[in-house]
Amino acid sequence: MIRSWAPIGVFFILVSGFGIVSLVMSYVFGIKKPNPEKLAPYECGMNPIGTARDRFSVKFYLVAMLFLLFDIEAVFLFPWAVVYRDLKLFGFFEMLMFIVANLAGYVYVWKKGALDWER
Repeated sequence: MIRSWAPIGVFFILVSGFGIVSLVMSYVFGIKKPNPEKLAPYECGMNPIGTARDRFSVKFYLVAMLFLLFDIEAVFLFPWAVVYRDLKLFGFFEMLMFIVANLAGYVYVWKKGALDWER
């Protein structure tokens, strides 16, 4: 049984080692020239307003989740386009149903006003 778990253990050791080595090398060979601008919380040129503990609107998270939803749609469209000729008419209608379902979700979210930042 241990033979079946050995590749996973080796992979875990390699990944952990890579992470640790990367952090150590960055610390050892990294450029260390602190100045007030680099030590500020933001480097965008604006002074920070408020604290880092401010609450975000729920709409921010909703838009982020919607972005992920429609990004996943694009992830499914690419492999479908690659094998489109092999799937023939069945694959076309299957993907058409998938797009219609996503479009219905998009219209629903749009009608609910989740994409409107002004509210």
